[in-house]
Amino acid sequence: MAPKVVHLLLLLLLSFVFCDSSQATRDDQLQFFNLMKDSLSGKALSEWNVSGGERYCHFRGVGCNNRGYVESINISDWSLSGTFPADVCFYLPELRVLDISRNNLHGSFLNSVVNCSLLEEFNMSSVYLRATLPDFSKMTSLRVLDLSYNLFTGDFPMSITNLTDIEAIYFNENNGLNFWQLPGNISKLTKLRVMIFTTCRLHGSIPPSIGNMTSLVDLELSGNFLSGQIPKELGLLKNLQLLELYYNQQLSGSIPEELGNLTELVDLDMSVNRLSGSIPESICRLPKLQVLQLYNNSLTGEIPGAIAESTTLAMLSLYENFLTGQVPQNLGRLSPLVLLDLSENNLSGPLPTEVCRGGKLIYLLVLDNEFSGKLPDTYANCKSLIRLRVSKNYLEGTIPEDLLGLPHVSIIDLADNNFTGPFPSSVRNARNLSELYIQNNKFSGFIPREISGAINLVKIDLSNNLLSGSIPSGIGNLRKLNTLMLQRNKLSSSIPSSLSLLKSVSVVDLSNNSLTGNIPESLGELPSNTINFANNDLYGPVPVSLIKGWLVESFSGNPDLCAPIHVQSFPKCSHTNNQKKLNSLWAIIVSVMVITVGALLFLRRRYSKQRALIQHDETFSSSFFSYDVKSFHRVCFDQQEILEAMVEKNIVGHGGSGTVYRIGLQSGEVVAVKKLRRGTGKDSNPEDQMILDKGLKTEVLQARGGKDCTTTVVAGTYGYLAPEYAYSSKATAKSDVYSFGVVLMELITGKKPVEAEFGENKNIVYWISTKLDTKEGLMEVLDKRLSGSFRDEMIQVLRIAMRCTYKNPSQRPPMNEVVQLLIEADPCRFHSCNLSNNKTKEASNVTKIKNQPEV
Repeated sequence: MAPKVVHLLLLLLLSFVFCDSSQATRDDQLQFFNLMKDSLSGKALSEWNVSGGERYCHFRGVGCNNRGYVESINISDWSLSGTFPADVCFYLPELRVLDISRNNLHGSFLNSVVNCSLLEEFNMSSVYLRATLPDFSKMTSLRVLDLSYNLFTGDFPMSITNLTDIEAIYFNENNGLNFWQLPGNISKLTKLRVMIFTTCRLHGSIPPSIGNMTSLVDLELSGNFLSGQIPKELGLLKNLQLLELYYNQQLSGSIPEELGNLTELVDLDMSVNRLSGSIPESICRLPKLQVLQLYNNSLTGEIPGAIAESTTLAMLSLYENFLTGQVPQNLGRLSPLVLLDLSENNLSGPLPTEVCRGGKLIYLLVLDNEFSGKLPDTYANCKSLIRLRVSKNYLEGTIPEDLLGLPHVSIIDLADNNFTGPFPSSVRNARNLSELYIQNNKFSGFIPREISGAINLVKIDLSNNLLSGSIPSGIGNLRKLNTLMLQRNKLSSSIPSSLSLLKSVSVVDLSNNSLTGNIPESLGELPSNTINFANNDLYGPVPVSLIKGWLVESFSGNPDLCAPIHVQSFPKCSHTNNQKKLNSLWAIIVSVMVITVGALLFLRRRYSKQRALIQHDETFSSSFFSYDVKSFHRVCFDQQEILEAMVEKNIVGHGGSGTVYRIGLQSGEVVAVKKLRRGTGKDSNPEDQMILDKGLKTEVLQARGGKDCTTTVVAGTYGYLAPEYAYSSKATAKSDVYSFGVVLMELITGKKPVEAEFGENKNIVYWISTKLDTKEGLMEVLDKRLSGSFRDEMIQVLRIAMRCTYKNPSQRPPMNEVVQLLIEADPCRFHSCNLSNNKTKEASNVTKIKNQPEV
């Protein structure tokens, strides 16, 4: 019996020990979640009830095994900030998955995470941690490691080459490291399927030993400083689907013929390097290739004919090389082309006729080549087309009738060719057309009146053709029009007064035609520096408002024009003309007065009926609050709701005339409200109040539909003010464009307009201008939190911002042009932002369409 008793006692003892150990583990695990709540802030953590008895295994983002041990923590994109607790695997000894990505975390936690020997997946991308990288050798179970979009400094951790079970490494956008090279022994990682080292200070040559990593599916080394030749051993990667080496600038030599052995390859991008030689035909025969991008290199020879036999090709971008010969005529006949860009080469012969056969073509760009012959009739059936540019070639003949009426096209550029024939009236159907360039051709006949149907036109350049007849008055209905270039044609008749309706226009050039008649008085509403009517047959007085600040050259070559006031080197109008003008002016004034008086009497009668209904509410409100609430747009909120929310925590800034609040309404809308300072105290200065009121009017340049005006009050914040304030103290539309450019710079860089790092008395505009000489400086400017997903779009927006902040106001684009440029740079225009996080080929295709630099 004794042995049985002893055995029973041992079992009981072990049971107690196990229970105590389990209880200790549960306490440790619970303690870790307490530490997280104490050291991190964020709304999502409020759901964790660590003191209410709820089991941590039921917490959102936490997963446990059947023994109650925490195996996974996923707090990705929870908008948390603070210090992430150290020693995570001391508290959670069986942790397998840790995803803390897309939060703003700091602390030394990374030094303890690398001790988690059981951890299989670790993702800390977009944490923006500023730290050096530790030794990863102890993480022997690791399969997935994502360290992208951080602020690491020091050396790259070569210890990663010891993680022989690893399958995926993501190391995007880490610009703060010392320069480093891919070690030859990285080929030890034979299980590695995804190797992404982009924009992370990688330099030197690509080691040929990578050819032994045959498990690789995705190899991306773009945006670095790699040099030398592309090793032919890459042709051994039989499973490779995506190979991206673009934007290294120093890769040279020819493209290896052996890459034609990559039969699984879907995406090949080697753009922006120094590659030379011809395009291997073996690459063009790859059976699954969807994307081939080799632009901005020094490639020569012809485009291989085999590319026309592809059934999968969606994007072909070869612009800015030295390619010659003809384009395969059947290109696109068998494949669903989405983008074709062959611009800036030496290609010749006829344009390919089948590129639209797949019905998906969006961009067709072949400008600046030596193409000849006619524009194919099939292009008029490209219903999906958004951008067509064939300028600077030797094309001739008439253009297809329906080409200008494509339903989705945004830009049509036929300039600098030898096209003839009439201007197609199908332009009336071009509802999305924003830019039309047909200058420097031989188009003849009339400008069709149907052009007024293209209501979204922003730029029209028909200059230097053989167009005749009158200027259609319907052009005045194109309210978004910014540029109208009709010079050097044979246009006759008078200038239509409807051009005065073009409130957004910044250039109207009608020079070197045969226009006759008076300059319409209504055109005086246009800015004088926007027009050029030189070298026509105009006569009569020039509107006074156009004379002030005008350039005489804009009206030269019209010997019968005169000025109603004295202008040097310009004839003064006779008394008869002045008297006639004065009589017309009085007639207009009397008419306006009659209409105004009638309108006031009507409004007064209507107002008196409504006043009694609202008087009680106004009295009640004014007895409790000393605010005068004015809205400058239609509003659908309660005044009381606004007043109650004007508290200190909602303050977002202070303008020249008061304090600005950000207020969330019960309807879900968010509005900005400004509480105006009023100089009503006993010490208030009437002159100061007058200046304040003028500043307010400046802030609200059109709130009630008024005309553009200037103010001599400097209303704004330092850092946003245009440099001309220093000598003119006048706020104009161009100074607003400058301020908007500064706002764009804030968005792109994540920095304020004035920061200490810019230097004494220096602002963000100066700081950016000092960084743009080098690629490294450009990458430093971009906000690391965004540049990974939308780098090319950010660079486009940065270019727009730089134009907006030109020192010379006349060189800044008008605001409607800025809007159009931003629309062109929109990363979501082709749904790429919905797909950007998917590492699928389809998402990559669509995103890359937006990554094409404008040519």
